[in-house]
Amino acid sequence: MKVVVLNASPHKNGTSSLLTEKFIEGAREVGHEIYRFDASFKKVHYCIACDRCKQSDNLCVFNDDMSELAPKLIEADVIVYATPLYYHDFPSQLKAIIDRYYRINDKLRQPKKTILLVAAADNTEWLFDGIKASYLTNNRYMHWQDAGMLFASACPTREAIEKTDYPQKAYEIGKSLK
Repeated sequence: MKVVVLNASPHKNGTSSLLTEKFIEGAREVGHEIYRFDASFKKVHYCIACDRCKQSDNLCVFNDDMSELAPKLIEADVIVYATPLYYHDFPSQLKAIIDRYYRINDKLRQPKKTILLVAAADNTEWLFDGIKASYLTNNRYMHWQDAGMLFASACPTREAIEKTDYPQKAYEIGKSLK
């Protein structure tokens, strides 16, 4: 399977980066083709709803790294969102990508699986409700199927998450992907 991993961590050695690495390790072990896109280190402009992309040329007004990512998303069998939790939802670097799906909606709206891997510093019971709702609503809109969610709470640092079983769980989700 072709798997696109959208890593939103702004920290190369952060908590969600570790989840990303472990997921990829497991998925590669069973033969999946991985394309990793580190959103925080790429240039993706936010959508301005100009509708230029819906005109006959189907081009966006922004010539940025979304042109590299879009074909990979279209070809993907699985899209993985690996992200820190920012104010109960996706951080802006990942939300900009999701908003830019608009240009390729028709090509993306085909059977795909998705996975959500989230790391957060807090451990409040309802903490992940917002991102979970955004993720599931987007899946419903795109007609995609959830293939797993991992919510790593109480992990403010790499050292903290390394002391948990969350990295192993991310690895297992990658390895079990079918």
